[in-house]
Amino acid sequence: MSPVFHRESSYCFKIFSNEEMRMHIHVLRDNLEAKFWIEPRVELAENLGFKDHELRRIQKIIEKYAANFQEQYRQHIGKRIDD
Repeated sequence: MSPVFHRESSYCFKIFSNEEMRMHIHVLRDNLEAKFWIEPRVELAENLGFKDHELRRIQKIIEKYAANFQEQYRQHIGKRIDD
């Protein structure tokens, strides 16, 4: 199970270990999930059920904490990201 890196409102932000190398974060609420790239800029990669207005709100949250999420991603994934 992936650790929770941030919670805000009803959203849970997680980083999964064994995925692609490009930095990204998953956002979960209830049975909904979205994946956002956090490099080179914050942008939606995949949406599984969130409405557009929620995606805009989520993106603003991610943009606010992008540098923090990037650092957490590096620490969680480890050295392989820098190779």
